[in-house]
Amino acid sequence: MPGRILIVDDDPLVPRTLKLLLQKHGHEVRTASGVAEGLSQLQTRPADVVVSDINMPGADGFEMLKGVKHGWPGTQVVLVTGYGTIESAVRGMREGAFDYVTKPVLDEEMVLVVDRALESARLRTENAELRAALDRAKGGKKVIGADGAFLKVFDTIEAVAPTRATVLITGESGTGKSMIARLIHEASPRKAAPFVEMNCGALPEGLLESELFGHTKGAFTGASGARTGRFLAADHGTLFLDEIGASTPALQLKLLRVLQERRFEPVGSEDSLEVDVRLLLATNEDLGKAVADGRFRQDLYYRISVVPIHLPPLRERVSDVPLLAQHFLKRFSEENGKQVGEIDDSTMTILQAHAWPGNIRELENVIERGVILARGDVLMPGDLPPELTRSAPAPTGDRTLPLKRALEIPEREIIERTLRAHNWNRQRTAVALDINRTTLFNKMRKYGLLDRRPGRPLPA
Repeated sequence: MPGRILIVDDDPLVPRTLKLLLQKHGHEVRTASGVAEGLSQLQTRPADVVVSDINMPGADGFEMLKGVKHGWPGTQVVLVTGYGTIESAVRGMREGAFDYVTKPVLDEEMVLVVDRALESARLRTENAELRAALDRAKGGKKVIGADGAFLKVFDTIEAVAPTRATVLITGESGTGKSMIARLIHEASPRKAAPFVEMNCGALPEGLLESELFGHTKGAFTGASGARTGRFLAADHGTLFLDEIGASTPALQLKLLRVLQERRFEPVGSEDSLEVDVRLLLATNEDLGKAVADGRFRQDLYYRISVVPIHLPPLRERVSDVPLLAQHFLKRFSEENGKQVGEIDDSTMTILQAHAWPGNIRELENVIERGVILARGDVLMPGDLPPELTRSAPAPTGDRTLPLKRALEIPEREIIERTLRAHNWNRQRTAVALDINRTTLFNKMRKYGLLDRRPGRPLPA
């Protein structure tokens, strides 16, 4: 996910090197030689992530962190130093830094940290928008969804958030497990402390333990400096572990001990560290089956599923599709400077008929694509991916739609197919369909099929 990065370092070689590295990965990168210049640049153009050296003459990286958090609380800060210590790392995390790396910075490590920071910034923005989108009847809580099973999730959040109970969030990919974890954190007494997350399925097995518990300098090949793990970074806050089903038996055992004793040892160290961390976990896997198959420890399963929360897939929340679609439409219209303010009835028919294997994340991507491609102020079927319009099923059972809407789906497909067969010549298409050109024009406008040149393909 490309983002806006600001690099602050008094050594001119470091910003130049990091700028080239991050630009290769599609990011927009600016540099500053000190804290004052960095904060001044943020005034004119905010950044998604600030990468700041700690040790600079005059104002240091902690001053940069403080200034960013005061003026741009949604911006994530990554601290960099050539004199890494556990103490400075802990201080940075407790003051709001997203992560901490030591010089010499490995290219792969910096790219990974920046990508995680960008994803965290995106999730934080999305969470704020979701909470502000619709108002629940009780307590002013803001959620998107009217489905009964989904609303029960928020009743559970209200009950569990004030406690320190471990929560296991289950559901298919794309159902919003990370968002729910953030809501629990922000509704808890720990909301002012760090929220740290890690995807257990995104890292190689050999790095998982180091990422979670940290390591000492020289603990293994490539460990050029000490590193703070996620547990210590989340001290007094919340640690969210996604895809916990991907954890190894060795890691499961160590997690069990941390849950029982609130203590752990960094990789390569014999000294125990004590932490106060609220643990939230998520998986799209059936952990009960994993226990039966011997792939997941039964004692850990009982420990982490004190309060289970299951998120229903979007196909079981068809009534929520219009609410979510309108929310994403408003968001992406504003982000892209477009004036797409409505969703055509035939477009909504297609959206509600789709099975959404990718759930809310898939719907979000579809609406973003539609907003970008839309030629008018109404989202039309032609703005949707072809696979949605081609495979829109006939409504059955609980998904029964008004006859007029249901008939519009095959009508659009027939018109589009005939237009293609006649190289988008409207006169020949009207003759083939046995309708006049005015009727064809109106239907093409309705279905988003206007403004096509002969031989010009539909957007992919």
